[in-house]
Amino acid sequence: MLVQKYGGTSLQTLDCVRHAALRIAEARRRGSSMAVVVSARGDRTDALLRLAADVGASASSRELDQLLAVGECESAALMALALDGLGVPAVSLSGHQAGIRTTDRHGDALIAGIDSARVSAAMDGGEVAVITGFQGVDQAGDVATLGRGGSDTTAVALAARLGASACEIYTDVDGVFSADPRILPAARCLPWIDPGVMAEMAFAGARVLHTRCIELAAMEGVEVHVRNASTQAPGTTVAERQDSRPLETRRAVMAVTHDTDVARVLVHCRDIRRDLAPDVFEALAAEGTVVDLVARSGPHESEFRMGFTIRRSQAGPVRAALHELTAAFDGGVHFDENVGKVSVVGMGLLSRPEYTARLMAALAAAGIPTSWMSTSQMRLSVIVPQERTVEAVETLHHEFQLDRGEPTGVASANSGRSAFV
Repeated sequence: MLVQKYGGTSLQTLDCVRHAALRIAEARRRGSSMAVVVSARGDRTDALLRLAADVGASASSRELDQLLAVGECESAALMALALDGLGVPAVSLSGHQAGIRTTDRHGDALIAGIDSARVSAAMDGGEVAVITGFQGVDQAGDVATLGRGGSDTTAVALAARLGASACEIYTDVDGVFSADPRILPAARCLPWIDPGVMAEMAFAGARVLHTRCIELAAMEGVEVHVRNASTQAPGTTVAERQDSRPLETRRAVMAVTHDTDVARVLVHCRDIRRDLAPDVFEALAAEGTVVDLVARSGPHESEFRMGFTIRRSQAGPVRAALHELTAAFDGGVHFDENVGKVSVVGMGLLSRPEYTARLMAALAAAGIPTSWMSTSQMRLSVIVPQERTVEAVETLHHEFQLDRGEPTGVASANSGRSAFV
């Protein structure tokens, strides 16, 4: 059994749809029982969002989800028709028809469960089940969407529920790269990557896979293959692998990622009758706002100060709530939206303190100002001016020699820099 997912760029034109159908038909004829998940074609979702904005919609809602679900339904029906034209029986199923149940947060719902009976029945009957990604149905019976990139999560969830041997994600690049190949031609396609590292890359700005998709794949043990829908390139396998080499002889830094959908938020209050940190986080959580790079003042200081980064696209919904909260305690909020986040991602990074030093030294030597920083075993992130983000990616990609293949030698004990970067 095999689950494939085709992204919007892979289905942008009717020729793209036909090409994807040929790939599916070939896999089906090799004997695979097939479920296929599709995204909305091209910029269809953006076009629907513009329509919603034109009639005054300003936030996620039930009606907006009803509208956005149309894009995936169109793709699924077209794909089923294309497969039928190739002599391959197929049936298109909406998220509801495929038994995908979600939580009730419109625009950012979670998959709560899958009743796969209808999908399994279709495949048992020799049909390819073509399923709309990005959507399901909540307890009220309403359509709920999973957020941008949610079709990846749909595919992995189905693969886990169906017990598929693998989940193949088809996109417009050859796989997962050491940096965004659209801005850095020297970036290398990685043949393999650990799910934990991939999850960090996705969170830190890599757009190839949805963050929740990788988290789910790791939890459910689903092997994910990322491939180009237009070529026969082998792509990238996202899975745990056994490696006979000791950890010290593997590459520790795998990639450099960047994110320009970032806002830096500063909260300050002179009235410190109580610790406002829980209130701030509750306000952010109420809007489903993702928080990173958090720092705050200590308990014995004369003013409450707290800083963190959020997605710039999520700043609108929380702005009013934070202003209202801080105003009651003689404070205020400052949003800086002219920043970018650059991250070095890999394994065992805190165990190599020289990596943080190298990151900061390389950016300083390039004259790129830095501000807030966050470190962990799998990610070193730093905030830079938005207009210097691409330059920072190029600088760090070169510093950690990511344009080269996996090292095979042993570093000299007396060398100033380890060969295993």
